[in-house]
Amino acid sequence: MTSAALGKDLVGLEPLTADQIRLILDTAEPFKEVSERPIKKVPALRGKTIVNLFFENSTRTRISFEFAEKRLSADTVNVATSGSSVAKGETLVDTARNLEAMRIDMVVIRHGASGAARFLGERIRSNVINAGDGKHEHPTQGLLDMLTLRDRFGRLEGLKVAIVGDILHSRVARSNIWGLTKLGAEVAVCGPPSLLPRNVRDLGVTVLPRIEDAIAWADALNVLRLQLERMQAGFIPSLREYNRVFGVTSERLARAPRELAILHPGPMNRGVEIDSDVADGPHSVILPQVTNGVAVRMAVLYLLAGGSPDWRTEAGE
Repeated sequence: MTSAALGKDLVGLEPLTADQIRLILDTAEPFKEVSERPIKKVPALRGKTIVNLFFENSTRTRISFEFAEKRLSADTVNVATSGSSVAKGETLVDTARNLEAMRIDMVVIRHGASGAARFLGERIRSNVINAGDGKHEHPTQGLLDMLTLRDRFGRLEGLKVAIVGDILHSRVARSNIWGLTKLGAEVAVCGPPSLLPRNVRDLGVTVLPRIEDAIAWADALNVLRLQLERMQAGFIPSLREYNRVFGVTSERLARAPRELAILHPGPMNRGVEIDSDVADGPHSVILPQVTNGVAVRMAVLYLLAGGSPDWRTEAGE
């Protein structure tokens, strides 16, 4: 098995087939065990050099990728753009080509412009992994959400997943919608009309106008944060009003016809889109999402490097 199983790059879940998504999830499953070992390391990517190129701040995603890279024994370099040549006007392609001249193998990129990962992947020989680009996609977050749901329910086909909150600005929502629908889940979105894309139904989802409707319909809620840094005024009246109308509270969950799983990609605005007693309560699978994030990113890095799905044999285990 070579990197052709996924292609050269992972820029999103929209271009992937259902079989390719299943391959990543199935490869991630045994990688979870590595993180439970006393020595959390396998030699699968020894000798590979990976650059984490983050044009936007994201402590959680960057650290998760860094853990994944180090647990696969890769050499990692973190490039923060503040204080770098990028801040002095160097272009994305110049930066990547200079890095590639140092004989790197992979670039993990997070960028504020939609399409930046694909743009870069078409211009350099190294593998490119999208760690979030503008309002486009965040494929590894979508994959870790799917792995968490599959762990919890034993399946994705036929599962009802409601994505709640700021769909308009969310790359996580798009990756979840593409991935879940390809694997046979039913997806609905719920949020203020001002925070829903105009063409959202074209993505094959149901629109539920009230949070109560989503709770009554769903097996799982994926609660998105309000991306206040991407909003100009006018999207919502106030944070308090948003919580009153769309907040996921224990009182609302108590009226659910079944026990829901609650996901959140983080970071959370506690008391806005989700209350603390829900985030920390028995419905929550938020911490398993974090654990699964490392395993999913290990799987993506490993498969793009040309690894076999049976990594234990290749690693001599």
